[in-house]
Amino acid sequence: MEVTRVVAVGRQQIQAYREGGFTVSGIWHEGSLLVMPERTLPWRVDGLPAVTVDSMAPIVGADPAVEILILGCGRQFAPAPPSLRDALRAHGIVVEAMATPAACRTYNVLLAEDRRVAAALIAV
Repeated sequence: MEVTRVVAVGRQQIQAYREGGFTVSGIWHEGSLLVMPERTLPWRVDGLPAVTVDSMAPIVGADPAVEILILGCGRQFAPAPPSLRDALRAHGIVVEAMATPAACRTYNVLLAEDRRVAAALIAV
């Protein structure tokens, strides 16, 4: 499904998702991803139980700092573990969990608003 919105040139925009991966800024990526305005990284998780604070190290260490993390939990919504929320909040990052398709759209909207957003997307 296409989810493209207009954003500044050079920003990492999620253009599409389908089973097994995502198209970000014209490049197909297999598997789960961490997407920030400046870069996209593979993310070695296959489900919400594998999401840990350690797996979020690139988000926590991002410069400029991330303020909002959109967590795409897969095909269906699931709440982010409280320990993950608390640990990221200690770094000034608010976590919003939702199904991955909604996470792709939400990330793009916040990116277009020039917010300090990142997306952690579990592939559907």
